[in-house]
Amino acid sequence: MTLAALHQTQLALAPMAGITDLPFRQLARQFGAQWAASEMVTVNPDLQHTAKTRHRQNHAGESGVIAVQIAGSDPAQLAAAAQHNVALGAQVIDINMGCPVKKVCNVLAGSALLQNEKLVAQILNAVVRAVNVPVTLKTRLGWDDAHQNIPTIAQIAEDAGIAALAIHGRTRSQMYRGAAQYDLITAVKQQSRLPIWANGDITSPQKAAAVLAQTGADAVMIGRGAQGQPWLFADIRHYLQHGTLPPPMPFQAACEIILHHLAAMHRFYGDNAGTRIARKHIGWYLADLPEGEAERRRLNTLESAEAQYNGLAAFLAAQSEQHEYWPCPWRQA
Repeated sequence: MTLAALHQTQLALAPMAGITDLPFRQLARQFGAQWAASEMVTVNPDLQHTAKTRHRQNHAGESGVIAVQIAGSDPAQLAAAAQHNVALGAQVIDINMGCPVKKVCNVLAGSALLQNEKLVAQILNAVVRAVNVPVTLKTRLGWDDAHQNIPTIAQIAEDAGIAALAIHGRTRSQMYRGAAQYDLITAVKQQSRLPIWANGDITSPQKAAAVLAQTGADAVMIGRGAQGQPWLFADIRHYLQHGTLPPPMPFQAACEIILHHLAAMHRFYGDNAGTRIARKHIGWYLADLPEGEAERRRLNTLESAEAQYNGLAAFLAAQSEQHEYWPCPWRQA
């Protein structure tokens, strides 16, 4: 059943550290994401019992397939971490070879692994053999423009028994600069028998359809594009099925979704941590609203969950008198 779900996936939420926690994954699924892996979980056994790791491994009440992303550079540690997370309920293990941030790459994990194809093969084989659940891989085009080796990485993944491959259309050296490129994703799709998920700069239904048409990919994976607009998944699904955008999101409906998300973060993390973690999400939600930036700064000064919730609710109520629909960048001509 899990493997079938992998092959049927067309819309996936990209794992993002500090963002795709349980409340956000549930929200993305509510709007049609068929796949939502956890935030990156450490393979360091000394850190597996920290509060951060416990939250990242918390899948209580989670709907859909439970997928956990792991990151590291030691094949044995990654295999052990995969087994540990399967024992905790993971139904799929996702391996991170795409993260470009320095603190990950400096320990030769994430996209730094793309410089060592032999080690990539050792890791993938070790993890696939260690667990009896599907293993997926999230990666990039390569380390830099001169070393775009994703076709080789894809073949290594297929040979190792990886179940699906998500490719971000940038190299590690690009980080998130410039525009994602999809030509190599197209080439990989043509050569590989794996399900291929295209990722990078997919911020609208129109862009999702164009990337699927260009690459022939089996799915699109959406990361930053869903920040502050998780209903993007619903609009993409409708656009792919009908070729048109669905009716716009009523402003009041969006307000209810946002406040429900805020309350879910407060419950999940507790008042203190929940208030702090919610701030970035509030900023993304308010980004396109008049006076949104000023309100974000004001809300960031509040220290209690109750004050944060009430303050945001009051601001949204005032804004609802001015808007019938939530502002939507992909509906603007």
